[in-house]
Amino acid sequence: MKYISTRGKAPALDFEDVLLAGLAADGGLYVPETLPTFSREDIAAMSGLGYADLAHRIIAPFVAGSISEDVLRAILHDTYAQFRHGAVAPMVQIGANQWVLELFHGPTLAFKDFALQLLGRLLDYVLKREHRKVVILGATSGDTGSAAIEGCRHCDNIDIFILHPHNRVSEVQRRQMTTVSGDNIHNLAIQGNFDDCQSMVKASFGNRTFLPDGRGLVAVNSINWARIMAQIVYYFHAALSLGGPVRPVAFSVPTGNFGDIFAGYLASRMGLPVERLIIATNRNDVLHRVMTQSAYGRQPLAQTLSPSMDITVSSNFERLLFDLYGRDGAVIDDLMRRFDEGKIHFSETAMTRARALFSSHSVNDESTCGQIATTWRESEYLLDPHRALGVNAALHSGIPVTIPVISLATAHPAKFPQAIAQAGLEGVARLPPHLADLFERTERLQVLSNDLAGVQAFIAANINA
Repeated sequence: MKYISTRGKAPALDFEDVLLAGLAADGGLYVPETLPTFSREDIAAMSGLGYADLAHRIIAPFVAGSISEDVLRAILHDTYAQFRHGAVAPMVQIGANQWVLELFHGPTLAFKDFALQLLGRLLDYVLKREHRKVVILGATSGDTGSAAIEGCRHCDNIDIFILHPHNRVSEVQRRQMTTVSGDNIHNLAIQGNFDDCQSMVKASFGNRTFLPDGRGLVAVNSINWARIMAQIVYYFHAALSLGGPVRPVAFSVPTGNFGDIFAGYLASRMGLPVERLIIATNRNDVLHRVMTQSAYGRQPLAQTLSPSMDITVSSNFERLLFDLYGRDGAVIDDLMRRFDEGKIHFSETAMTRARALFSSHSVNDESTCGQIATTWRESEYLLDPHRALGVNAALHSGIPVTIPVISLATAHPAKFPQAIAQAGLEGVARLPPHLADLFERTERLQVLSNDLAGVQAFIAANINA
């Protein structure tokens, strides 16, 4: 399997090199040169597989030539054995045609565990085999940081630096990052917003001269292809749970960076019958504006009750644009250059292609709390604020009742007590036993100014591996 850049100027790489590269040398994002596809008979034959075995069927073509099937199978079984539910990603019905796919049963209570627990093990295997040491650099708006730290903290060949916006993630999310001990773990609270953190990460990948000679830089944000690859699996898992591929299903996905829903798009292209992919956004509605106005532009960032989606630049949307514009890297390179200068508009042809599968809905904080309260009242099922966006968007989608709509539950509600309290349900959400003492643990973090040179200097001075 070979991977190419969305901007067309970087060399094609195999999976191992893409795993370690993250961002392409030309500033683009890596995507498979060709997608593996499955017939309906192939998909039907996957019914009844355990989650790890299903993951092996889906992922094996993407790593072909880099990781043997036996090694991949062992890594996958080890990864998903750490989840606290036998089904790994259980389904819960909350309405006539409304379902929730619970993706928060991993070690850090967020959907990021599906990819990042796997990513850590893949990195550990490759780095040991190649006798290499790397720096992991990531930005988080909430859940990526803790999942990346948990997935990578035992790797001897890794130093990990996670940037988060100071005082702009929930206390539970922050403590899940900052209470993990280890000389190779560094939590950097940046005095800015998530977009500032993400810009620093991208700039660092564009110019790596601040690192010691020979030290690689690896991304854990969803710019790393392995993140997207792992997330494809649970779309197949959910559809098979509800009778797929015999009948199509729809998915409602709370998304800001577009990585999670892009995995659903790839599942559709690989042969999974998907009726629609619903983009659920909060007030930071960059993706909703794309779908309704054909325009992509920055707006001031708003702090909301769904902080993991407080994003104004959707990094993974470039991967979809690459397909919408016929995989023409030169066109994407020009679009992204113009986006850096201001608002851009997309062609009608591109948007017609997008709207054939995608729709969108924006939900404010008041409606988020209202949905949490309503769902609790009607089914005694507790939504976190991100999941509430997805459920609300699903209910406004107009999809016929004959088609199941699956809302992705991206995080445990106990991570967001403020939103739960504002919905009138204070005290209902509790942390699971393995995190019961979270607020008693010692925190370790460094508050840094919003200055790229200063952040890079700190990283260079604190490499230990």
